[in-house]
Amino acid sequence: MTTRHFLSGIYAAALTPLKQDFSVDASAVGPLLHFLAARDCRGALLFGTTGEGPSFSVKEREIVLGAAREVRHTYPDFRLLAGTGTPSLDETIQLTRMAFDLGCDGVVVLPPYYFRKISDDGLFTWFDAVIRRAVPQGGYLLGYHIPMQTNIPLSIDLIARLKEAHPHKFAGIKDSSGDKDFAAALGRKFGHDLLVLNGNDGLLLHALEYNAGGAITAMANLYSPMLNQVWNIFIQGGDPIEAQEQLNIRRRVLDRYQPFPAIMKALLARQHGFDRWAVRPPLLPVNAEVEENCLRELRECDQVDQGY
Repeated sequence: MTTRHFLSGIYAAALTPLKQDFSVDASAVGPLLHFLAARDCRGALLFGTTGEGPSFSVKEREIVLGAAREVRHTYPDFRLLAGTGTPSLDETIQLTRMAFDLGCDGVVVLPPYYFRKISDDGLFTWFDAVIRRAVPQGGYLLGYHIPMQTNIPLSIDLIARLKEAHPHKFAGIKDSSGDKDFAAALGRKFGHDLLVLNGNDGLLLHALEYNAGGAITAMANLYSPMLNQVWNIFIQGGDPIEAQEQLNIRRRVLDRYQPFPAIMKALLARQHGFDRWAVRPPLLPVNAEVEENCLRELRECDQVDQGY
């Protein structure tokens, strides 16, 4: 039997609670993480794309990460990951150190996304410095592969170099490319030696079939039980294709209502009674018509499932 990585499983790309004046609502962080843990999330990524990560200062991230530790009192095995990548090498190192100092199990690090057409040598030098200067023994770094946002892909060759140079601290990548061929190439190249957490709900089963170790997705804020159903059936040797299709139906609905932070915050409030958190500019909240249309479509999905 393959030994799964310490960080394997289903994670929520957690929303960041904001007050209406756009300041962080630290008092809401604990309840959100308790909600996710109670719905069987393995953990949460704070300050990823869904968490509007690049929009927050070092101090704001410190406040949220400090508040996040409270979840461990009730759920000691809940894994905490933090997005710490910025275009600044020094700031990325500072944020990464801070995340580990505040009890995070790992970090998910964007490549430096201002300069384009960066060579693998340049990216290796950058990531190598972050790992050497900021990741402690027992800590894990995952590269964040989301080229549609950064325009800087993490190549297979770069990933292999980082894994060879840092076999334990460089755990793997969060693959949010949405590229089936890339997911398959990762699995063929690395097997289970590289931790891949897929970022696209619709590709969860495909990624698992190519040795992925789980997922970090926006939909897990709302549908973690469905993601876990795919995961659990798969690791138990069953066929989760029907469970995957239920995810796909809802993902196709939500894909029509991007960007995710705004619609997810609206849906979490409507479906689960959380406060209606703001999004930080330049993002804007969804309007009432969009919100109602999305909610109606998702309810229709649920009615079909229940046979109505």
